[in-house]
Amino acid sequence: MRYSCKTRGMTAYAEDLLTLDLLTQLEPVVEKELNRHNSQAKHWYPHDYIPWDMGTNFAHLGGEDWTPEQKRFSEVARTSLIINLLTEDNLPSYHHEIATIFGRDGAWGEWVGRWTAEEGRHGTAIRDYLVVTRAVDPVALEDARMSHMQEGFQAIHPGILAGLSYVSFQELATRVSHRNTGIATGDPIAEALLQRIALDENLHMIFYRNLLSAALEIAPDPTMIAIMQSVRDFAMPGHGIEGFQRKAVEIAVAGIYDLKQHRDEVLMPVLRKWQVFERNDFGAAGEAARDELAAILADMDVNVNRFEERRDALRARLAARD
Repeated sequence: MRYSCKTRGMTAYAEDLLTLDLLTQLEPVVEKELNRHNSQAKHWYPHDYIPWDMGTNFAHLGGEDWTPEQKRFSEVARTSLIINLLTEDNLPSYHHEIATIFGRDGAWGEWVGRWTAEEGRHGTAIRDYLVVTRAVDPVALEDARMSHMQEGFQAIHPGILAGLSYVSFQELATRVSHRNTGIATGDPIAEALLQRIALDENLHMIFYRNLLSAALEIAPDPTMIAIMQSVRDFAMPGHGIEGFQRKAVEIAVAGIYDLKQHRDEVLMPVLRKWQVFERNDFGAAGEAARDELAAILADMDVNVNRFEERRDALRARLAARD
């Protein structure tokens, strides 16, 4: 069965029917993609990536507490490491979101469990690394974790199509962020750890991206609307972290994750894979959403150029001052 939308919106009842039918029709695809994922995913152990010989006790066990002179890396590399870790820490909220959307039965439920277990390694490994190397203040880190996890996470747009389209972009964005953060540290151990995590994120992206491709065949108009909304309203899952916007600007200025990378390394590769601008099976609502997506990307091009010019000017001023 194929679906289209005659209007830009659907009633709650129609959305429920579409969700139930999509969950049923996509389950064979979920099973296929889960088998592919399991055959390609490499099992790894967080403890293998931690330089345990650098660790010492803190004062509570007779050692010395952290002091600022022990911090490592540049300010922006530390900021990016902390943002990435706090984002991974919110896994219980993410699990709740996808388990609510996908359910816990059949292939969908098996994927929810697999994804959650794999994601759980990421926060464990990054935290162990930061605490053992004393790269950041562990007290401030724990306080930030408590605050952020109590905030939780809630999807901007609810529903299966919104969820699949968002995570297709978000998993790839997280991969790019982890990879570039590792490079920014200048530490081979940190870089190897974050590259290992980035490989997980890439496989997760492929799973969700392929599911969304199948959804486009079943329900082209609603899926196109969901894609447009995800691009238009995209926010990283850690956007609720205190001071996130300021920290995100610092990370962008440093070239770890900026708007150009978001466009060129995240949005466009996924959109090309879905062939959203080549498809000819959209109805009026799908066409309207695609037109809106094209306008969003055109505006993004302008903003990318503007940001690049401002960043180049800032770097030039800083170089002249140095």
